[in-house]
Amino acid sequence: MAAASKTTSASSKSTSRTRSTAKKAKPAIAEFDKDQELHAYREMLLIRRFEEKAGQLYGMGLIGGFCHLYIGQEAVVVGMQMAKKDGDQMITGYRDHGHMLAMDLDPKGVMAELTGRRGGLSKGKGGSMHMFSKEKHFYGGHGIVGAQVSLGTGLGFANQYRENGNVAMTFFGDGASNQGQVYESFNMAALWKLPVVFVIENNKYGMGTSVARASANVDLSQRGASFGIPGEQVDGMDVRAVKAASETALERCRAGKGPYILEMITYRYRGHSMSDPAKYRSKDEVQKMRTEHDPIEQVRKRLVDNGWASEDDLKAVDKSVRARVAEAAEFAQNDPEPDTSELYTDILI
Repeated sequence: MAAASKTTSASSKSTSRTRSTAKKAKPAIAEFDKDQELHAYREMLLIRRFEEKAGQLYGMGLIGGFCHLYIGQEAVVVGMQMAKKDGDQMITGYRDHGHMLAMDLDPKGVMAELTGRRGGLSKGKGGSMHMFSKEKHFYGGHGIVGAQVSLGTGLGFANQYRENGNVAMTFFGDGASNQGQVYESFNMAALWKLPVVFVIENNKYGMGTSVARASANVDLSQRGASFGIPGEQVDGMDVRAVKAASETALERCRAGKGPYILEMITYRYRGHSMSDPAKYRSKDEVQKMRTEHDPIEQVRKRLVDNGWASEDDLKAVDKSVRARVAEAAEFAQNDPEPDTSELYTDILI
């Protein structure tokens, strides 16, 4: 009985160690000036309004297939956009609209792809989950969970081989962090010191399952520890924190020190996809995040409190963004559908 008690006690301590995280230094917060705050506000608002419109079009039956919205997570891609350099690549999973907009892709092309039109970024053949732009260094949304991580590692290898100084920003979610190919990629990136920033967008739910129910160690930033890959948790709802952490990670990669993991602690307000009613969490939980941690409202408050923008100024920004999104939606509904001959193009045999 005593031996069993000792075993139970040891097991309890081990579990406690696994579920706890070591005490860490206070994370850096970038100091934004007026122009940076306004830039972050416009970029995040564009993503928010775009996604709201996409949700409306989906509800009207104008967008087919799957549609995963990025509402609530805008600070992650915008903060990284503000830290990256020209030539740095971005690759992600199927929740990809925000990433494309952050990489300066035309909202009309993104929306037209959602509605399956000729002017879409994949000529109307890919839909929500499959868009790509070599010119803007965006290497796709990918529908297979975790598949983009090995591809992002390949981008990092190409950068190293070409000695171009670029870094591959490779995004995936908390659910995908359990995929085997992710760890194979970690091993290869660490072994060859590849310039890859692995960005785990931890929005708290892998589809409908809470991270706490699916992961023995909820500090996903330490998933690369066994490969010697450093990582840190970042407030993914604060664009300043994202920018500061991203600059550190990108500079480390450019210096030839190998990969880095950024776990962005963020939150999606909508369900996993448009077909998900999200009954696995309470309305109070979502409302609390919207009220206390919304990434756009945080910037809005700083702009007003610092006297850098009035309420009328910000209303004008919102009006301009809405007009741009409305133009994209109009284009996406009226652009012609692809010719049937497109069925036989861009096919590898």
